[in-house]
Amino acid sequence: MSNDARTEHDPFVALQDSAEFADLRSRFRRFVFPMTGLFLAWYFLYVLLSVYASDFMSTKVFGNVNIGLILGLGQFVSTFVITILYVRWADREFDPRAAALAVTIGDDKR
Repeated sequence: MSNDARTEHDPFVALQDSAEFADLRSRFRRFVFPMTGLFLAWYFLYVLLSVYASDFMSTKVFGNVNIGLILGLGQFVSTFVITILYVRWADREFDPRAAALAVTIGDDKR
């Protein structure tokens, strides 16, 4: 839909301009942006170490398991941890506020 099709009485436009929606968007960004930055820094550190510190990454820890393998598996673990943290945060903080805003849209459409 183009911007020309919007009207003053559109409940979605009114919601987007509301303080509650701005607060919801701000809360979302305060959680997601730092978490994304941390994960990307961790990922690029792993990639850079594997390219420029191959001697360090190939250091054996026990048996045939080296530091590179442990850090690589840590990438999977950190992905699951971030997902669990996000789901818990969303259930506690984000979803109730979003549901309350959805109710206000439903009320405005009547």
